[in-house]
Amino acid sequence: MTVLQRPFRADHVGSLLRPERLKQARTQFQNNEISAEDLQKVEDAEIERIIEKQLEVGLHSITDGEFRRSWWHFDFLENLDGVQGYTPEHGLSFEGVETRSHNVRIIDKVRFNSNHPHFEHFKFLYDKVGDRGIAKVSIPSPNQLFHPNILNEDIYPDIKDFAHDVAQAYHESLQKFYDLGARYIQLDDVYWANLTSGTQKTRGRDRSEEEKERARQLAYAVINEAIQGLPEDLLITTHICRGNYKSTWAISGGYEPIAPYLFKENLGGFFLEYDDDRSGDFEPLRYFPENSAAVLGLFTSKSGELENKETILARIEEAKNYISEDQICLSPQCGFASTEEGNQLTEEEQWNKLAYVVEIANDVFNTSK
Repeated sequence: MTVLQRPFRADHVGSLLRPERLKQARTQFQNNEISAEDLQKVEDAEIERIIEKQLEVGLHSITDGEFRRSWWHFDFLENLDGVQGYTPEHGLSFEGVETRSHNVRIIDKVRFNSNHPHFEHFKFLYDKVGDRGIAKVSIPSPNQLFHPNILNEDIYPDIKDFAHDVAQAYHESLQKFYDLGARYIQLDDVYWANLTSGTQKTRGRDRSEEEKERARQLAYAVINEAIQGLPEDLLITTHICRGNYKSTWAISGGYEPIAPYLFKENLGGFFLEYDDDRSGDFEPLRYFPENSAAVLGLFTSKSGELENKETILARIEEAKNYISEDQICLSPQCGFASTEEGNQLTEEEQWNKLAYVVEIANDVFNTSK
């Protein structure tokens, strides 16, 4: 078994554009025109296809594109015991766009679910990838359950008890993935971006600075409790996102307000969005831990246009003022389809973008990994 100490030099966040065949099958299933078994056959075939495409463009971390999910986060969260999905009056607010209406809420004590469907999903990916790459798991961070209005104070009067139960449920989930063969798990996290100086658009209100300070302290503590004691050959990373829905975004704000806290998470890598001015500059990387990798999201997943190579190279040089070249990896700033709707680009543009990340990483770091 390969032991990963860090993300790959050319990596990716994980979600991929859903092919039309899969979208049609999901609609047919929702309309009771095909069975769950029929839908799964389409999912299986399309996942096998994109495994080959990822290998073809030169990636070493291989995901299932999140093809069995509707949302990047809700599908996992609502399958934890004590968490329920529901349909609110409004969806989440992005820049000029409102998502479909869906959310989660706490209805009981949060616990590990040994029958979580994502375990079977990973087993399929792991078996199909084999030894040709590393099957990568991308799941929402436990911090996603700490967004305002999710906590049920009747069940959890003390948020510290809630934090402990969430951390324990995640710890057991991560261990289960490991037992099934996972050695690379990514925790996707929009919550941290809500704690920057930006407006908290995804929840409809701003927190006070005092509230943000308490939340920042708790956020890294929850992660560290969740991963404490897991096997040393399990690489765990996080992806810090500012929203990704139909090529729109939800949050602005650089890393400066959160960097002293975020980078206390004891992780092997941080996927950091740096595709536009909304993410701020590299100066907050002065807090970056020496024993971790910074996966710089210098390539946007929101459009198919390829970035100027000289600009990318210049930005890498700028980042090296705060972190060493040995710590730097490259990736798109986010996935290509955080929800099944996907971003506004074609599949061909998506694969071209990923191949371009690999090409530049190979040129810069003189390596194929």
